[in-house]
Amino acid sequence: MSRIMRCSPPASAIVILAATASLLACGGPWRDSYFKRGIDRLTQEQVIERMGPPHTAKTPALGGDTVWTYRVPMTEKELSPMYIAGLADATKQATSLLGKAGEGSKDMLYCYRYTLTFNEEKILKQWKREECVPGTREQLTAE
Repeated sequence: MSRIMRCSPPASAIVILAATASLLACGGPWRDSYFKRGIDRLTQEQVIERMGPPHTAKTPALGGDTVWTYRVPMTEKELSPMYIAGLADATKQATSLLGKAGEGSKDMLYCYRYTLTFNEEKILKQWKREECVPGTREQLTAE
């Protein structure tokens, strides 16, 4: 007779929590993950390859940190920690195959500014994301 292995309740709960945590870590704007992993590693050239040239670049004449900014439109879905880009793209493709492309309401776009600071060796030192006009999303989503 064969034995069936079952996870005890605590072990299965740990597996579920780990899976949920990994999904949450994958969600949200991809740029956040890209820059977070890129601290002390990404070069200016690598960022340009991925993001294109910055919208503004400030390099001090006498040396020091360089500051770049990018303005990026993002939807409510992208800003959600539960957003997974691959899943959203697959859903759009499936909808278009069913002949329902373009139906439904359009996503609201918000403007966000990424500020990147590079050291003198042109390596990413720090970054931050903030609304182009602080409070815009909060005002537009208030009921």
